[in-house]
Amino acid sequence: MTATAAAAPARDRLGVWCGWVLIGAAVLVPILGWLAPLGFAALLALVGLLCLPAVRIADQDRPAAMILFATLIWAAVSTTWSPYHPSKPGNSTVLKLAFELPLYWSAISAARRADPVLRTRALHVLAWGCAVFGLVLLEEAVTRGALYKAVHVSYEPIRGDLAESNVGHSSQVLALIWPLAAAGAPGRWRPWLALAMVVGTGAAALAFGYDEPVISLVLAPVTALIVWRWPDRAPKVMALAAVVLFLGMPLAVWAVRHFFDYEAIRNALPKTDSMRMGYWSHAIDWIRLRPVRGWGLDASRMFGPGIVLHPHNNPLQIWLELGGIGAVAAAALWGVALTRLSRPIPSLSAAATAACAAVYLLSGVNFGVWQEWWLALGALIAVFAVMNAPTDETAR
Repeated sequence: MTATAAAAPARDRLGVWCGWVLIGAAVLVPILGWLAPLGFAALLALVGLLCLPAVRIADQDRPAAMILFATLIWAAVSTTWSPYHPSKPGNSTVLKLAFELPLYWSAISAARRADPVLRTRALHVLAWGCAVFGLVLLEEAVTRGALYKAVHVSYEPIRGDLAESNVGHSSQVLALIWPLAAAGAPGRWRPWLALAMVVGTGAAALAFGYDEPVISLVLAPVTALIVWRWPDRAPKVMALAAVVLFLGMPLAVWAVRHFFDYEAIRNALPKTDSMRMGYWSHAIDWIRLRPVRGWGLDASRMFGPGIVLHPHNNPLQIWLELGGIGAVAAAALWGVALTRLSRPIPSLSAAATAACAAVYLLSGVNFGVWQEWWLALGALIAVFAVMNAPTDETAR
């Protein structure tokens, strides 16, 4: 009994510490989203490092943890036959993944362990910060990125067109996280803060020619409404859709190429989309040669000029590098994660998490799966989801 009493204050101090770390992270999220999205990897790693004592693997976490650990082992093994050999440790994807997995898991554990009062405060800070982020994006859309250019030039010169492209890229960040950021806002302010995020995201995306955030602004609320309306079945259907996406992407590209005029479709699209379709076509040709074990981690880098760096498609890159074994693991992870959103009654946190997950899956057809900032954003969604979950759920 004495030992239990002595341990309680230590646990309380850990919860308070995690809460303050999350508040600090909440302050930085909109700043990084606007000025330096690549910094999300460092932010999540720092949160995880500072909160390592909070690491826990609960019973309901074990399926996801086992899948992640097994995938990391498979990725490491695949480097033995990959044609890509990093020139230095900093270029080693498997080394980065080996650090990211425990640190990002620690960040998620910190969100679960944080003192409830401080966790709520962190959510409020995040909501107000992202609303300001939205208003800044609105200003950038009107002035063609004048504020971003002024801030950036103060420490490093930048071309005007590149600055505008960076602001457009920032709109993708807010398009991804706004549902969970808005869900944590104070109740009476929630609609107005959400409106600021949505309007700013849409304005910047339209001004700088980014279609994906605009699509996301439709996809996210539609997904949230569906999950709110059918809280038990909708997440399970989403899980099935994610499994089909990861397992069936090569077949989908093959079907379009086989039954339609693939080149005509490519030529009708903007240059960036046309290039991606070219990468996808080359990717399925290479996948067909090694469909089970793949070509090895980071092998995509060696398939130029048909593929530049990676196929710009998460499912195809996993198939190409880790084969069908990796694709099954990715499908299983998404299936487990989305199924866990199933609730007997409507849940705002589950609906907002499903909305962010849908946008992440959509955006994944454009990005490389191992990009540090992209994986960090995925972990950030998980952190926000835990922060928004009711206290009785986070305590489990």
